[in-house]
Amino acid sequence: MSTQPASRFSVIFAFGLVYFFWGSTYLAIDIAVEHIPPGLMCGTRFVVAGVFMLAFCAVRGRRVFYHWWQLGEMAVVGVLLLTGGNLTLSYAEKHIASGLSALIIAITPLWFLLLDTLLLGDHHVSSRGKAGLALGLAGLVVLLWPQWRATTALGREQLWASLSLLGGSFCWALGSVLSKKWKSSDVDPFSATAWQMIIAGVANLLFSVFREDLSQVAWTARGVSAVAYLIVCGSWIGYTAYIWLLGHVPTSKVSTYAYVNPVVAVFLGWLILREPVNGYIAAGSAIVIASVILVTSAQVTKRAPVEMPAVETTGD
Repeated sequence: MSTQPASRFSVIFAFGLVYFFWGSTYLAIDIAVEHIPPGLMCGTRFVVAGVFMLAFCAVRGRRVFYHWWQLGEMAVVGVLLLTGGNLTLSYAEKHIASGLSALIIAITPLWFLLLDTLLLGDHHVSSRGKAGLALGLAGLVVLLWPQWRATTALGREQLWASLSLLGGSFCWALGSVLSKKWKSSDVDPFSATAWQMIIAGVANLLFSVFREDLSQVAWTARGVSAVAYLIVCGSWIGYTAYIWLLGHVPTSKVSTYAYVNPVVAVFLGWLILREPVNGYIAAGSAIVIASVILVTSAQVTKRAPVEMPAVETTGD
């Protein structure tokens, strides 16, 4: 991954792409899964995006062929990120609002802080970081309080969908930390991302074939447009900008998208889908975003030197 300094404009522009396009993908996913099963939607999205991205890398002369063990690592990371993380999100949005989904996903940097410490073992969590973790849990309780108290079948479905996002965000954080741990100088980050998309896309399609009712699929213009938006703006533009930023900006700064995306998602959900913003969402979002700010701005000190390179606290 490149470590050469980038221009200030390039960095700001890349942040803008990640902030807006990733924030808007929650709305696009909500629209896409109205008539397209989540597994089929995610599989189609990532296979198409990955194949075209890999072809682009080949045309540009980037490395696209790897050893089997390198492809295995890409497969693990891709499935964790785009099946465990993205497919879970797509299923959850069939039951809960896109804005609420984004707010729950915003806790991902909290998982990063824990996984960086547990898996890489060279970070010490400061008191400020621990306070952020505790505050994040309090914010989740506020966000999920209406579902906790619900007694109807719909309310319980919404609760389980919300809780599944905690697992999905954990998968995303685990995949991201493993990608850092397994980072190699002879692996091109963009072609590796393409392979991750292709492998995860195939996994999602296999899941769809065996677990979803494909007889009810309706490829409406609205749904197809949403999938196309996810491919172009979510996978090609947003994801590529994210990978580029990881190579030029400290990951603790890149992770700021985790508390900007929910604001974009809640606003677009309210504006376009008329999703309600009640007191619980307003209070819970303020607490969660404050906790993420605490975590991502907390001082991270290194323990005794180890062979593995240090990894800073990062985001979803």
